[in-house]
Amino acid sequence: MFSDNRETLAGEKYSSRFFAGVPNIPNKDKSSMAVYLMFLQHIIYSMDTNGKAAIVVPTGFLTAGSGIPKKIREHIVKNRMLRGVVSMPSNIFATTGTNVSIIFLDKENKDGQVVLMDASKLETKEKVDGKNQRTVLSQQEINKIIDTFNAGETVDDFCVAVSYKEIEKKKLSFSAGQYFEVKIEYVELTPDEFAEKMNGFTTRLDKLFAESRRLENEIKQQLGRVEYE
Repeated sequence: MFSDNRETLAGEKYSSRFFAGVPNIPNKDKSSMAVYLMFLQHIIYSMDTNGKAAIVVPTGFLTAGSGIPKKIREHIVKNRMLRGVVSMPSNIFATTGTNVSIIFLDKENKDGQVVLMDASKLETKEKVDGKNQRTVLSQQEINKIIDTFNAGETVDDFCVAVSYKEIEKKKLSFSAGQYFEVKIEYVELTPDEFAEKMNGFTTRLDKLFAESRRLENEIKQQLGRVEYE
């Protein structure tokens, strides 16, 4: 187990490979040590000058505000080696129920756009053995992910292309949702429609206030019946 060699791996000999640090060993369950952080750093360290890689990580890695995950994201952005990130639907991998995302590294993407995609809402339920269900991606959904990612297109609430500078401004977040444009829809109302809506709000508020007063009086009456024994 990695936990048995934690102190050795955290030593000076491997400081370049595990540049962001080695995770601590959990007190209760050694097997739950976040070794994926070590694999991720090992892959980054081992990449050639024009290397490319795809790594599956827990989705929480994308926005962790401190510790080893943020240091790794900082290294990726500082060295301009991020091609994109795709957040997958929950339960998409049979071996884990953890929400996962795929990070695509590309050392040649120095000045290019970074594609951030939220595919978490894409899913198709498929029956297994005629009764049980599992979450899968249909071929159409797979094609949508691949085609949109490769094109670097911006699609509302699904995909966005950003620069490294924008990522730095967002505190190194790799989560697509934090870059989506917030749209506010305005509805034109006539004076009569506005008055009708305001009357409706006022009527509901009057009912809520009346109910609040009733409950207040009831509580006071109940308290008045309490006797010391």
